[in-house]
Amino acid sequence: MSVADPIDHVADLRRLAEMASRPQALTDVLRGALSSLRDVVPYDLAAIYELDHAELRLRIASGPLADARVAGHRLRLDRFPSIADAIERRRPVAQTEAQHAGEEGDPYDGILDLPPGHSCMVVPLFASDRNLGIITLDRTTCATYSADVVQLAGVYGQIVSIAMVFAEQAQLLARLGRQLNEEKRLLQLETGGGGWATRALEANATEAMQHVVRTAKQVAAADLPVLISGETGTGKEVLAQALHEWSTRADRPFVKLNCAALPESLVESELFGHVKGAFSGASGERRGRFLTANGGTLLLDEIGDMSLPTQARLLRVLQDGTFEPVGSDRSVRVDVRVVAASHVDLREAVREGRFREDLYYRLAGFPLHLPPLRARSADVPGIAGGVLDSLARRTGRGPWTLEPDALALLVAHPWPGNVRELVNVLERAVILQPSGRIAARHVVLIPDPRSSSVPSMPSAGPDYPAFDDMQRSYFVEALQRTSGKIYGEGGAAALVGMKPTTLQSRLKKLGIEPSKARR
Repeated sequence: MSVADPIDHVADLRRLAEMASRPQALTDVLRGALSSLRDVVPYDLAAIYELDHAELRLRIASGPLADARVAGHRLRLDRFPSIADAIERRRPVAQTEAQHAGEEGDPYDGILDLPPGHSCMVVPLFASDRNLGIITLDRTTCATYSADVVQLAGVYGQIVSIAMVFAEQAQLLARLGRQLNEEKRLLQLETGGGGWATRALEANATEAMQHVVRTAKQVAAADLPVLISGETGTGKEVLAQALHEWSTRADRPFVKLNCAALPESLVESELFGHVKGAFSGASGERRGRFLTANGGTLLLDEIGDMSLPTQARLLRVLQDGTFEPVGSDRSVRVDVRVVAASHVDLREAVREGRFREDLYYRLAGFPLHLPPLRARSADVPGIAGGVLDSLARRTGRGPWTLEPDALALLVAHPWPGNVRELVNVLERAVILQPSGRIAARHVVLIPDPRSSSVPSMPSAGPDYPAFDDMQRSYFVEALQRTSGKIYGEGGAAALVGMKPTTLQSRLKKLGIEPSKARR
């Protein structure tokens, strides 16, 4: 059997190669490959099988014999050693009558009535170190495919292999894209939706915070590094997020790293990434925060705790936008807007030699200072309202409103822990009050640990119950509403937003018996 002039099929090969680069058209590529192959290699049945562990499963078939008889056909490799050998050797093979007449038999025995000695070929499909499957070609004519025909069929097999790999990678990328979009959606729900940081800042009523917001909006449009200072808990991370949302990088990643939360030995790896084997335990490659934030914004929180050697590497990134991952001598270029935050006075740290002066001036391209919450008590109602709305969206409980006595208590408190402390107080309050109006009795204020004075929270008495008493009343009410049921849908655990085992532990500690708490 002779092969047709290869020049006649160059156009077909080019067309198939182009289609192979469009993974969304994989079925069309496979059908087109088999159709074009018939002009070169005459057949009555051509089939593409995908390899699934030790079994080949029919993906698509073409030709006069491609009917319902072969639909869903499968081949076990342990039954057909010659096919397994062709896959292992990665070479197309024209099978002989002797192979079909032996114990192995023909792959279509019992399905198709093919004569002894008919034309038969197996073309392995593979890419890199992976075996993908095979193409089988069968003809009712009694002859053996020539070496030229077998070789050209192998070329078509490679095009089919490329198309299958591209399609698999496209499916993986699409799945990862959907996963990332879903994670982004859930994160936005947890934080109050897109633009939550800008809404939180713009709700502030004091002139001091309005000035911070106006200034931040102006600097957001530039790519200057920003240094945010302020006491712990004042909302430096929220301001950094808002800077990102107001910037031209808003649709790119916003990545955070708390420099104080990691051991010094891991900070450089987290920032710049590492290559496999860079240090003990580096079993794989890591991108690092700079690469993850490429095109977007990187917040370096508590940067005052960064070591001097890491400061030197960070300075280089700020100067020329390049760095080397840990264990690599290859430079990586990135485009990242850096926002740094610190509750310590970095100027004092410079004077004491704990912070590089040149890095300080690089980071302080535009300094912003957040005043403590005690200096802007008029902002407390707006912040509290936003926190309660966010808790309602995140937990599915609520909604809540603040009674005048509770609001007055919040406004009068000095807030040594700033906004973070206010959030904690409100989270405790919504545990005691599942929904509705939050009164002063639900507001439990914790004294400043740095102060030796008597706690500012009201003491328990006839008009102000103890915390355990409030918890007891809360849980008893939940049990009464659910007729003592704890587990499952409509149970008290679901009502209060706790795990059933956690609720049972609380009830035992408070001396509450569920059976006796029913109405």
